[in-house]
Amino acid sequence: MKKEIILIGGGGHCRSCIDVIEQTGEYRIAGIVDSPDKKGEKVLGVEIIANDEDLPELVKKYKLFLITVGQIKTSNTRRTLFEIVNGLGGIFPVIVSPNAYVSHHATIHSGTIIMHHAIVNTGAVIGKNCIVNTRSLVEHDARVGKHCHLATGSIINGRVVVADEVFLGSGSVVREDIHIGEKSIIGCNATVKNNVEPREMIR
Repeated sequence: MKKEIILIGGGGHCRSCIDVIEQTGEYRIAGIVDSPDKKGEKVLGVEIIANDEDLPELVKKYKLFLITVGQIKTSNTRRTLFEIVNGLGGIFPVIVSPNAYVSHHATIHSGTIIMHHAIVNTGAVIGKNCIVNTRSLVEHDARVGKHCHLATGSIINGRVVVADEVFLGSGSVVREDIHIGEKSIIGCNATVKNNVEPREMIR
């Protein structure tokens, strides 16, 4: 019997998450949480059944949740929703696409989704509530903090440390042994060869 899960956020990233979740074959998506004006609408056939104010009641009825709000630049919305549901007792599974590769020697924390054709290599650690997006690469012994988004095709090389709430743009490359400070933004196709200070933007 498939496990029921509630998705929080009904935009474009939600659509991608639905596809990954369906491919796993492990879950039945019971509904989506979005704004009140969208209630009753469907995303890829999944109904929007509630809004943020309904979260306390939803946690009483369902156990499993995933934050499916996207993250461009700031993690504030994803982090806040994760903390609210976590505080209410909701459980966040790790979702891994069957088309991704995650080493048995890697560690992935709750609420993180590993999307199609992403690679997480041996010794890597990914924090809570992260997006490891399509075709991104996290190399050996790299560490990624909480509430990060590694966008499509981004590359984190060996032993890199990425602090909490960092956004890595599509096609960006981080050289081995680099440290990226919290809440930094690495732009699309940027190459990072030196350490990055907290809240710094690299274009």
